Amino acid sequence: MSPASTGASTSVDAVAPVSVPDSDSRSDSRLTPGGPGYRRMSLALFLAGVATFALLYSTQALLPLISGEFGVAASEASWTVAAATGGLALFVLPMSALSERYGRRAVMTGSLAVAVTIGMLVPFAPSIGALVVLRGLQGAALAGLPASAQAYLAEEVRPKALVTAIGLFVAGNSVGGMSGRVITGWVAQEWGWRVSVGVIGALAVACAVAFRLLLPAPRHFTAGSLRPRVLLGTVRGHLSDPLLRRLYAIGALFMTVFGGVYTVIGYRLTAAPFGLPQGIVGSIFLVYLVGTVSASTAGRLVGRFGRRGALYLAGGTTAAGLLLSLTASLLLVLLGLVLITAGFFAGHAVASSAVSRTATHGRAQASALYQSAYYVGSSAGSTVGALAFHANGWTGTVGVGLLAVLGVVTITVLGSRAARVAARREPVPAH
Repeated sequence: MSPASTGASTSVDAVAPVSVPDSDSRSDSRLTPGGPGYRRMSLALFLAGVATFALLYSTQALLPLISGEFGVAASEASWTVAAATGGLALFVLPMSALSERYGRRAVMTGSLAVAVTIGMLVPFAPSIGALVVLRGLQGAALAGLPASAQAYLAEEVRPKALVTAIGLFVAGNSVGGMSGRVITGWVAQEWGWRVSVGVIGALAVACAVAFRLLLPAPRHFTAGSLRPRVLLGTVRGHLSDPLLRRLYAIGALFMTVFGGVYTVIGYRLTAAPFGLPQGIVGSIFLVYLVGTVSASTAGRLVGRFGRRGALYLAGGTTAAGLLLSLTASLLLVLLGLVLITAGFFAGHAVASSAVSRTATHGRAQASALYQSAYYVGSSAGSTVGALAFHANGWTGTVGVGLLAVLGVVTITVLGSRAARVAARREPVPAH
């Protein structure tokens, strides 16, 4: 992988970039900062991001309480997270195809409507099995948001204002992912996990209604036909590209570490020797703010160290955080979480932005495939990390994370070798 400068995603829950249309004769009628409809559009998509990622991770900070009520181990309770992210991973590509045919606003509205309806049913789940099924359906419904939001922005916003507009949507993702976990922790401490997820559901309903009322009607969408053969051909092309395959694997492995750590950390911090209350454990997710900073510096890291160097640095930072978290000192455990979060966000930013630079066609599908791999990694990390914790405690979860980081480093080394071989095979131009 050759060094390249890159933009950075600013959130664990952010979607990868889509291709940006060139300016054309329609540009004057597109939305621009300060112009009619831009503020409404920005607020609408910010609220959609809040609702999406507050719902998606609403049970993550509550797993010890869910385990206690249903009498299940961490490995079983973790499926309430894995099912949601797995559902999103499976349906993000089909949803992106539906938005090409039926429109971005229609798919986003339908997705949110179904997801918030399920969200109001989640507090009444009678068993762990019913809860997992509801969460899986909720994740599948939410797949319509990351599949459509950035396509809507690319079509409706002037190219010069697009980065700012996408930044606001990403901010909504980050705020939703973080606040959902923090709010559920404090509410659950007083009233239990059912009331907590009910509060998140009500918040999501309010965001969804405001989104539909605020989002301007699309003016530049052109419906396409659903042609599975063309879509499958594009997907096969991306999957046959060795560099894209490596990037997808790197994104999945980084998310395996992150998903495992944050799924299990509540169990460790509520147990001896720490014994923290649920509200404080939920507030641990404020560490995500560190990741926002590290992701925003990923472009500078690539400029200084190259893409591979930035990935090595991100992997090393993550591994150092994992090792530090093994100590019995709460301060050092929290510092370890800071390093894990910073390393993950930087690695995710480098890998996700490299996908859009590498794909020369079908960038929306290339990004959707990255998202699928990313959320598969989240599901795998949640499940395997919890199984390892059940078998060997926090040491087992850290071991899974270190293996995933080793996978990132190995893939990056193989990419370096492949790049050197390709460079040697290039013909030397005659002088």
